[in-house]
Amino acid sequence: MLATNFVSALQGALKIPELRARILFVFAMFTVYAIGLHIPVPGVDREQMDKIFQDQQLWGFINMLTGGALRKLTILALGLNPYITASIIMQIFSYADPRLREAMREEAGRRMMQQRTRLLTIAIAIVQAIGFMATFRSAGALDVSGIQAFQVIVAWVAGAMFLLWLGEQITEKGLGNGISLMIFASIVASMPYQIQQTYLLVQEGTVRLYQVLLLLAIFLFTVWGVIFVTMSQRRIPIQHMRRIVGRRQTMGATSYLPIPLNAAGVIPIIFAVSLQLLPVTLLQMIPYDRQNPGFWGHVEAAVNFLMPGGSILGSALYALLIFGFTYFYVAVVFNTEEIAENLKRQGAFIPGVRPGKPTADYLNDVLSRLTVVGAGFLAFIALLQYWVPDLTGIQTLGIVGGTSLLILVGVAIDFSRQLQAQMAMRQYEDFLK
Repeated sequence: MLATNFVSALQGALKIPELRARILFVFAMFTVYAIGLHIPVPGVDREQMDKIFQDQQLWGFINMLTGGALRKLTILALGLNPYITASIIMQIFSYADPRLREAMREEAGRRMMQQRTRLLTIAIAIVQAIGFMATFRSAGALDVSGIQAFQVIVAWVAGAMFLLWLGEQITEKGLGNGISLMIFASIVASMPYQIQQTYLLVQEGTVRLYQVLLLLAIFLFTVWGVIFVTMSQRRIPIQHMRRIVGRRQTMGATSYLPIPLNAAGVIPIIFAVSLQLLPVTLLQMIPYDRQNPGFWGHVEAAVNFLMPGGSILGSALYALLIFGFTYFYVAVVFNTEEIAENLKRQGAFIPGVRPGKPTADYLNDVLSRLTVVGAGFLAFIALLQYWVPDLTGIQTLGIVGGTSLLILVGVAIDFSRQLQAQMAMRQYEDFLK
């Protein structure tokens, strides 16, 4: 159903010259991005990089968000990860600080926030680039030093900012949210390599047909589940009070306050992955003898044990982090006291619930119950990428991991809605003419 709506909306949009030009611009930017994915930095040991990604599956999630650029260590190896982290941090600050939240309601405040997000993106990109350099050099996957190492770091930071610029150009001159579409393109760009590797394993006889069919069944079930949860929402009825205008009395209208089942989206998973990768990155930056690690060898073993794919305890810790970040993010984004105050100011109320604090308490209760389900779903989806390879015996097709599907479905739904809105707006314009 989602695919049908998306294709039909795209076909309809291509018939409108202005929308067709915008869509073609989006694909032109995707082409530029695809070229950048294949420009490597010097000194890369591909075999050692493959070994790193086989030993630590969390890198696979980061690699997916970069369109496979991280595994190949191209100039776009950082992807949009610095911007994603920066925007999440700034979003939390904006909701936590009433002054920033008030400033965001005006155009000048939004421009200020965008500028601060860009500056924070540069800072995070520099830190991540240095961390990647230390990690991959110590693992023997990157053979650069001195001025060449500095040049690679500069290239990675410049690549991250170039992707941010591409995303902003798509938003301005294309269609939809440019950053979301770039992340969408990153995931799609990593799919051909995964499919090719799986096909080669089938040809070699390493993977049997029944394993592929089982993987396909899990994939379809996961897609259905992601679409269902993404589009699910609790609609709270809102009753507006009757108003007297002159001698006329208007009836109070009824509307709904929609609360998504998965209000936090994929952000808690990104937070959890970043936090669990932090000890790995810091450990790689410590100079010690890898052949005779001693104490640091025990620390490395403990860190690997606490990774999601390393043990049941690591998976439980991962799920716990996702639960915690989901509750935290939902609490920051959904200010129930502000919603209750706005309803009261507009002369609206929830039937059976008194305005003011009782309304805020009621919304908190509903939100808490929905968040339990949403957080559980996110934890299940995030752990699926570790369970599916063990269940099917296929290690090469990470796209079946629910996190990537969660992003793909969310962006596809949003893009389809924006296409339909643009088409409806132009139909109204033609009608008025």
